[in-house]
Amino acid sequence: MISHPLYFFFLISIHSTLKTTSTSTVEAYTATELILLSCGASATTNDISLRSWDTDQGSKYTPSNAPSISSSSDASTMESSVFPVPYGTARVFHSPFTYTFPLTEGQKFLRLYFYPNVYSDIDTRLSLFSVNANAFTLFTNFSAFLHSKNLTRPSFMVEFVVNIGATQKLDLTFTPNPNSSAFVNGIEIVSVPDKLYLSEEGVEIRFVDRLFDLNSGTALENLYRLNVGGGAVDIGEDSGPTRGMFRRWSPDDDYIFHGDYGFTQHDEGVVINYTNRTPSYTAPPKVYKSARTMTNISISLEWGFPVDSGFYYLLRFHFCDFRHVKANDVTFTVNVNNQTADPDVDVIFMAGGPDIPIFKDYITWVPDVGNRGKQDLRLSLVPCLVPGPRYISAWLNGLEIFKLNDSAGSFAASNPELVVDSPPVSLVRNLPAAAKKKKIGVVVGSVIGVVVAVAAVAMLIMRRWKVKDAGTSVTNSLWSLVSLSTESRSTSDTCRYLSIDEIKAATSNFDDSFVIGRGGFGRVYKGLIRNVPVAIKRLNSTSRQGTREFLTEIDVLFKLGHLHLVSLVGYCGDDGEMILVYDYMAHGSLRDHLYNSEKSPLTWKQRLQICVGAAKGLDYLHSSGTIIHRDVKSSNILLDENWVAKVSDFGLSKMAKSTHVSTVVKGSLGYVDPEYYRRKQLTLKSDVYSFGVVLLEVLCARPPIIATLPREQVNLAEWAAFCYGKGTVDQIVDSNLKGQIAAECLSSFTEIAVACLVEKGIDRPSMNDIVRKLEFVMQLQVNGGAQPLIGISASNATDEDTCSRSKSSEFQQQ
Repeated sequence: MISHPLYFFFLISIHSTLKTTSTSTVEAYTATELILLSCGASATTNDISLRSWDTDQGSKYTPSNAPSISSSSDASTMESSVFPVPYGTARVFHSPFTYTFPLTEGQKFLRLYFYPNVYSDIDTRLSLFSVNANAFTLFTNFSAFLHSKNLTRPSFMVEFVVNIGATQKLDLTFTPNPNSSAFVNGIEIVSVPDKLYLSEEGVEIRFVDRLFDLNSGTALENLYRLNVGGGAVDIGEDSGPTRGMFRRWSPDDDYIFHGDYGFTQHDEGVVINYTNRTPSYTAPPKVYKSARTMTNISISLEWGFPVDSGFYYLLRFHFCDFRHVKANDVTFTVNVNNQTADPDVDVIFMAGGPDIPIFKDYITWVPDVGNRGKQDLRLSLVPCLVPGPRYISAWLNGLEIFKLNDSAGSFAASNPELVVDSPPVSLVRNLPAAAKKKKIGVVVGSVIGVVVAVAAVAMLIMRRWKVKDAGTSVTNSLWSLVSLSTESRSTSDTCRYLSIDEIKAATSNFDDSFVIGRGGFGRVYKGLIRNVPVAIKRLNSTSRQGTREFLTEIDVLFKLGHLHLVSLVGYCGDDGEMILVYDYMAHGSLRDHLYNSEKSPLTWKQRLQICVGAAKGLDYLHSSGTIIHRDVKSSNILLDENWVAKVSDFGLSKMAKSTHVSTVVKGSLGYVDPEYYRRKQLTLKSDVYSFGVVLLEVLCARPPIIATLPREQVNLAEWAAFCYGKGTVDQIVDSNLKGQIAAECLSSFTEIAVACLVEKGIDRPSMNDIVRKLEFVMQLQVNGGAQPLIGISASNATDEDTCSRSKSSEFQQQ
């Protein structure tokens, strides 16, 4: 296998020259071999999917003189989110131990299940060990505990694809480090269809004048298998109605790089037309019936995936065009780590028609940054504008990412660092000093004592199970160490702990009929607590970043209080839940009243009042410790029973201790500051840009992005700025406002919005300036009364105009 010092990618196969075959000739795959071994179990047991797991006690795969310990997990320490089978028991090894599996020739999935916990007084959270599968090294110096913390999941499974040769057996060996132990909870082996991922004869990949050979002598480790733009696909839906390959497909929400991209789901009644080149076992119909779409031609559709450096990676992109009918309807470019992997992807042309799935494979090399640490693998899709497709878009249905073994047959890399999210600043003073360090770098090796110390700190901060205090149930250890005083809050409101029983009673045990909203964090329910209406936001347990957002939200709202910020009533951390409770906002979000035809349209005066209120809330954030919201949009501006605007959703907020914060780009499509996107530097003016988009939403009553419009009108910010320059803003104003806006008021309001959207952040106004200007607009409206709308442009503005460009030049100077 060749290696290169830079990132390289290779096109494996475009699958575009074979003849399409009717779905009637393409059958689902049924695994010819399936082994499910529940290690340490005393008898055969069924998992949650009703698959039967055999015990390894006295198994034909286990040596008769097995020097190992079969143990059950301590029920009091087992987290409620962990499935009992196969994670409830483990086999613990204090010396090298080998399972031997007789198998037929061919490729197999090898899946290993780990839950680092206490088993019969043996704490496997301190285990360090190696694992070998025939000639391949799967792990060296492996800490399941650190990997579980990095994944933010207490239990996890790792999957490999290995080829079984003429020996027709798989030797799986666990070797503990000196003075340590090894363990495993479950082992699964499933046969793989011939040539699904690897080929016996190999695939030669052209790169310049060299070839990359991917053959069955290579093994793969699956890192990501994603149903892009859709929900999770369970093992029973993978390859057939009875028994397939039992692959799980996860949502891609946690890896999308810029935030709320759109997704499209296919009509369930339409059949996906599998072919011989893309058989039905390639990916389930659910994967091909949903997609993540890109609708803003100025920002690419982009994902970021942490991977180990110093390895090659196989990237499999799954496509199915169910929205268009002809070749050249949509074409786009695939980029891998900022290099073009494929300049012109036309799915319908390659597949031979709509509703026909295809996949495209690429290989990329990620160079070693030192000790094989983690770095981001960046993938992006960019619409082609030339030679002129009918529609401007890009999308992806599914994605699989595999790591290839190195030249020594190894997958081993460094254990991840233990990163501990800090609790709210106002709570940290009550924690032990050792717990105040936000990031603890752990070098796991010869000194077991270091691991013990780190594990103790991690357990203190991170664990979520309930503890008892004088017979009273309290929340997880993080919160039980502190009392939520109100000394740092600016209002008299008290944020208090609420039990899970109170939350369930308020929502009728999280009944769907109580749901009033959904977001990246999870669902929002309306409920009554002590006869007071509240909004209850419940963390989605599959969210990888929910913990950080949960703590950030409490941090911001616990410290701050303002008329135009949503009030935090309480929180709940029982049973591993993360729940936030707010004052109920009777009139929902600003977005609801701009686009929902069932609601009466807001008057212009109401819209101005809401804009002024939201601006005051953001100004308070910016001036109170320099907090950047980072997700300003109309759906995050809520309205109470008196139509008072409240800024909400602080999960992405950042504290700016200097002029900017260098961070990955987060936010929502159409609202993200282009300067922030280019430079990866978040500033207060990033919020200003987003608020400028909100102002245009209020004026025009249309979303920031509408992909179906003519190209120049797709992006609201760009289109409104163009109309402003041409003096035709009155032509894009919400028709419901006809006759309500004074001419001077329209001019001034539009000028404020355009000033917020200038290219350089330093030239945009501050939120304090925006508050003053919007209050001035309100006064103009009151004094000017309702007058017919007229066009205002840079060319016809004069010094006599109340809101002339010369009068607003201060915006460009600040």
